[in-house]
Amino acid sequence: MTSGNLTDAEQAVLDEIEEQDVDFLRLQFTDILGTVKNVSVPARQAEKAFAEGIYFDGSSIEGFVRIQESDMRLKPDPDTFAVLPWRQKEESAAARMICDVYDTSTGEPFEGDPRRVLKNALDRANEMGYTVNAAPEPEFFLFEEDEEGRATTKTNDAGGYFDLAPKDLASDVRRDIIYGLENMGFEVEASHHEVAEGQHEINFTYDDALTTADNVGTFRTVVRAIAAQHDLHATFMPKPIPRINGSGMHTHLSLFTEDGENAFHDDDDEFNLSDEAHAFTAGILEHAPAITAIANPTVNSYKRLVPGYEAPVYVAWSDRNRSSLIRKPAARTPAASRVELRSPDPSCNAYLALAVMIHAGLDGIENDLDCPDPVRENIYEFDEAKREEYGIETLPANLGEAVDALEEDEAIYNALGDHVGPKFVEAKRQEFEDYLVDVSDWELDRYLETF
Repeated sequence: MTSGNLTDAEQAVLDEIEEQDVDFLRLQFTDILGTVKNVSVPARQAEKAFAEGIYFDGSSIEGFVRIQESDMRLKPDPDTFAVLPWRQKEESAAARMICDVYDTSTGEPFEGDPRRVLKNALDRANEMGYTVNAAPEPEFFLFEEDEEGRATTKTNDAGGYFDLAPKDLASDVRRDIIYGLENMGFEVEASHHEVAEGQHEINFTYDDALTTADNVGTFRTVVRAIAAQHDLHATFMPKPIPRINGSGMHTHLSLFTEDGENAFHDDDDEFNLSDEAHAFTAGILEHAPAITAIANPTVNSYKRLVPGYEAPVYVAWSDRNRSSLIRKPAARTPAASRVELRSPDPSCNAYLALAVMIHAGLDGIENDLDCPDPVRENIYEFDEAKREEYGIETLPANLGEAVDALEEDEAIYNALGDHVGPKFVEAKRQEFEDYLVDVSDWELDRYLETF
């Protein structure tokens, strides 16, 4: 496989397809709601995919286009090529590439593509002289399946935070997941059992924000596929079991200058944070309610965002405790200085979530927003009067409030673009309305025989 019209990266993919005996390619992209979609093509179509793209019907994808605007084109990113680890033991292998979506009528990138929304945020950062690094910490639950292979909410272990076997019976599953991730190019830093029974966390190293968003989608796919090989169901639902800790996706962010220096570090600052870092933090705090609609996009997300379960609902920052929305983690080196937004959960669309976080922070820098003093006390122990004294607000209490906040925040809403913003709001308003008119098992158990 050779062609003079290919880039070096594209030619390297063709060479690896031949070396790895890859028969099929999954060309992946993500819809507005964060669901990974794919179009499978024979591997022999790879050169055509690079040269011309692969066409698909966009009207069949949630939130993309109307049927009269349906022709879309996938352009694969060769840097995202990876052989799928759960197919390597078969006679032939399958691989995937993540794609950008193009509008065939204009030939331009499709503004409804979440990957494009993130690229727009990164373009803004580049214009300001920054590159953006990010590192998420996605948590998930492993549940047993019933006899028909359907998911239950029965955990297969009784482990707790950092427990070892025999209580942490899923350690073998995590090991296989880690091997699968490493085969796909991840550098895994650590893995451990989380606080709740059946809950786990696997951390991978920080990277540029676009690669990180790509990695989140890949991570979810690998975790689910390898869990299924163990007859387990992996879920990134924020709160699958009531009255225990839910799953979050704490997200670490930093900006680097064009000369490779960490723009967030300052040795002379009490917290080793630069003026840019303080302003970036102030921007996220300022836009936190609107960010919540994107970073916590489901009705279920707000079952996690309640006081008492280690979920950060208070709009403040701290260099010491985890009760605030933003934390400044300890950094061993100047390059590691960063801020950590603790509210996102793993049901979010990582492209959109990172995009609005970045826009919010850059808005803080551009407008030189003043960052409030850190709150070093445990905010969970504050009563309402003390929170008012400190000027600490609370995140939206439900999806409806969050969507209202998003629409009211022009900077964040407009950052999503003319296509994604309205489509996202429309979908989430419908989701919340469906929830409001539903009758839950809790209501039936509590009221049916009482009244």
